[in-house]
Amino acid sequence: MHERPTDPARPIARTSTAPWPSRAGALLALLLVVAVAVLAPRPAAVAQGAIPPLDESAALLQDEANTVAVIETYGDSVVAVHVEVLGRAVDPFEQLRQQLPPQFRDFFNFPQTPGAPQRRTGSGSGFVIEGGRLVTNYHVVRDALADGGVGLREGATVQVAFPSLDERLDVRIVGANPDVDLALLELVDPERMPDVPAIPLAAGPVRVGQKAIAIGNPFGLASTVTAGIVSAIGRELPSIGRIEVPMLQTDAAINPGNSGGPLLNSRGELIGVNTAIVAGVNVAGQAGNVGIGFAVPAELLEQALPALEAGGLSGLSAAAADPSRPRLGITIAPVAAFPQAVREALGLPEAGLVVREVAAGSAAADAGLQGPSFFAQVDGESYPAGGDIVLSANGQAVPRAEDLQRIVFALEEGDVVTLEVWRNGQTRTVEVTLTVPPAGE
Repeated sequence: MHERPTDPARPIARTSTAPWPSRAGALLALLLVVAVAVLAPRPAAVAQGAIPPLDESAALLQDEANTVAVIETYGDSVVAVHVEVLGRAVDPFEQLRQQLPPQFRDFFNFPQTPGAPQRRTGSGSGFVIEGGRLVTNYHVVRDALADGGVGLREGATVQVAFPSLDERLDVRIVGANPDVDLALLELVDPERMPDVPAIPLAAGPVRVGQKAIAIGNPFGLASTVTAGIVSAIGRELPSIGRIEVPMLQTDAAINPGNSGGPLLNSRGELIGVNTAIVAGVNVAGQAGNVGIGFAVPAELLEQALPALEAGGLSGLSAAAADPSRPRLGITIAPVAAFPQAVREALGLPEAGLVVREVAAGSAAADAGLQGPSFFAQVDGESYPAGGDIVLSANGQAVPRAEDLQRIVFALEEGDVVTLEVWRNGQTRTVEVTLTVPPAGE
């Protein structure tokens, strides 16, 4: 007789040899335990259908407690910004909408109501910084400003509302930088500033994945708080001044009206100024958050602050609009904007600025810079060719137009800028003495 081997994966059945009385006693004991459990009275609170009170301080998660602490500390330092303009619609997003990539434009599509001139309103957010002044986005207040400056146009008002006050306070615009879409405000009557703490600027680098808390005035709902993380850094998007700005990306909910409000880290420090979102549109046609928002990094605010505090318009776009600033007198386009097939067909360098046009009588013309000698047809499109490409200025590479602008606008009339210029495979050095173009040119 062969024994069947034991299957280690299967349980082994065992025959009990316990006498009957012992088994019956065990069953009786089990039934008694069940009976006691069923008949035992319930605690009074549960029997009455009540829930025991929650120890909130102990129940809050560490992350929740941190968010609450940040808001309780700095929430009253965030204001709603209200703009009114007489005789024209307030659309702070029009210029920005035209400059954004197509996929970003829906967020800024607000209906315009035709008709007789009337008072129009717009709103955004802002926050208190060191020194008792306030920061917001330039595009929030732009339509209230007179052309070429930061004074209010006739019939326009800009006011702010603090959470702790029941009234709006008049403000003036101290300075603005369209390049980074920032504006500095101050109360017309500083004595009316409530006792609120200034929001400090973050000292360390921003890291992807770190906590991000947004406070603002979306759709007019003041002191709205949302939280998320920093989704990405260095997302280059064009600003009001058409300068590529390396934005922070966040999934903290940002909606129309959040513009100009702070994006804070877990220490309550400013990491960015909320500016724009990629938005979805609901059934009513309103744009709203889909989890992709953008903020101007706090380090750009820190860099822009001295010029903002000095007053007036600042930045490259302001300098470009100033007729008294010296300039080269050329129209340029980055090599990077040309399709790869075009660059290869024309044998262009990897980076630089293509000179598309040279103004007659300009500093560039006097120095011998030349525009295209012909236009090449590639895939049915026309591209300038045969002219100069600026590779560097004063020893600094200039892959973008703003790189060259920064160098030139930092100089004065009569200063010399040294350009490294490529033409038809040959590189040469050109010295250009900057001049101020005649009025009207």
